[in-house]
Amino acid sequence: MGKILTVAIPCYNSAEYMEKCIRSLLPGKDDIEILVIDDGSTKDNTLEIAQRYEAQYPGIVRAIHQENKGHGGAVNTGIENASGTYFRVVDSDDWVDSRVLLKVIARLKTLEKKGTPVDMMLTNFVYDKVGAGIFGKHVMNFHHAFPANRIISWDDMGHMRQTQYILMHNITYRHDILVKSGLRLPLHTFYVDNIYAYQPLPYCEKFYYMDLNLYHYFIGREDQSVNEKVMLSRIDQQLRVNKLMIDIFTRQNFSGLDKNVRKYMMIYLNKIMTVSSVFLLVGGTSEDLKKKGELWAYLKHADYKLYYRLRMSFLGVCMNLPTQLGRKTTVRGYKIARKLFSLN
Repeated sequence: MGKILTVAIPCYNSAEYMEKCIRSLLPGKDDIEILVIDDGSTKDNTLEIAQRYEAQYPGIVRAIHQENKGHGGAVNTGIENASGTYFRVVDSDDWVDSRVLLKVIARLKTLEKKGTPVDMMLTNFVYDKVGAGIFGKHVMNFHHAFPANRIISWDDMGHMRQTQYILMHNITYRHDILVKSGLRLPLHTFYVDNIYAYQPLPYCEKFYYMDLNLYHYFIGREDQSVNEKVMLSRIDQQLRVNKLMIDIFTRQNFSGLDKNVRKYMMIYLNKIMTVSSVFLLVGGTSEDLKKKGELWAYLKHADYKLYYRLRMSFLGVCMNLPTQLGRKTTVRGYKIARKLFSLN
């Protein structure tokens, strides 16, 4: 058996923190392939660090340099160069629990040896907020959504709470699934991790949930893409991703697929519509409100039935309350929720 797992680490001026990420993956030894992808860094020695680890850990770490293409372009490069049976992404400012990584690798190898491979492995992830200590940690798990430690399908999916959804941080895909789904992330665009966690789902028939905290998602830096001020400045990229997700859903042929795939993808899309809408409401300018109207009109034009279901949902109603007072109420609710969950 070759490499069981390829991990792609997109890096852009990441010298300050990328080594913690790389070191957390090294215990995988010969079972793992670590692709450190320097996405045209210009301000530091990211490429030099990647090449040093490649020289120190031949056959495990591989340094790849490319002209700047953005996070999506780096993930695309990782998929193209992967040799492992399974594939996942770890951002350069995040890291994994090495002990859990070894357990996940062992389980993937066991599934392969038994001839019972899966299309997607799900694990938990931890929000680690900078400077907040143990009080800034929040675990995203699937305790009530999926049974653990056995091969499951969409039929086994339980109730997914509004705060639960599958993200890039949860997912280890079978590499063949990414290829089959035709996943190709847009270049020079933030927030494409939502597309990564969305487009391949209809191609995943068998998956496996391990109730373990593998991924540590570092949040709270001022320059981070999910920082509120940064998101407001990049709202057009969020809207681009949102519209691409609408296209993915409306062009998907769900006939012959488990109805729960469609249900979950609709729930996920509703949450992304909510994120886009609430940030436009926080912006609050006439231009922002116009963009919000255009986004919902885009959905309406793409699929009226889908539009109606999302527009009449609880989140849809909250995002479209009439009058200035209604908009202020929605923004106030968002800010309370942000404090409660200790997120950006």
